[in-house]
Amino acid sequence: MNQIEFINSIKPFKDKLFRLAKRLLVSTEEAEDATQDVLIKLWNKNDDLKKYGNVEAYAMTITKNYCLDVLKSKRASNLKIVHNNFIENGASLQHQMEDKDSWQWAEKMINDLPEQQKLILQMRDIEQYEFEEIAKIMEMSEATIRVALSRARKTIREKLTNTHNYGIQ
Repeated sequence: MNQIEFINSIKPFKDKLFRLAKRLLVSTEEAEDATQDVLIKLWNKNDDLKKYGNVEAYAMTITKNYCLDVLKSKRASNLKIVHNNFIENGASLQHQMEDKDSWQWAEKMINDLPEQQKLILQMRDIEQYEFEEIAKIMEMSEATIRVALSRARKTIREKLTNTHNYGIQ
């Protein structure tokens, strides 16, 4: 595969690689470095990429493993979800503040999830991957993915309900 073919094959999902790295590493700079390192690894395996079938799933797996290695080697805490597109533009100031507060609680609750549930939630609900793709990336069965996702959603729903109803987490 020449350079142009490689770039064209990676272009559709390179932003997903960055978002996954950002989700795991928090820091934009570290996520950019991780994405660059993954792209270099892919380039080095350029000639063999076709044998992996789904290059996107393979790249996501490499990104996940690379980021987990970085976290294990340096810091295994403070994972943060960052999505600032939650607040509606036309909402009142009070509604915007409530939305922002709810989103901050949801972020904290997602960060408190076990690592596996957090990754599955990211890939399914944010990146919109199919269960089959997540199962391949996580090297788990689809049934296990569904159970972990269900548990993660249930945990967040219960905690958000308690927070909204009783002011407790």
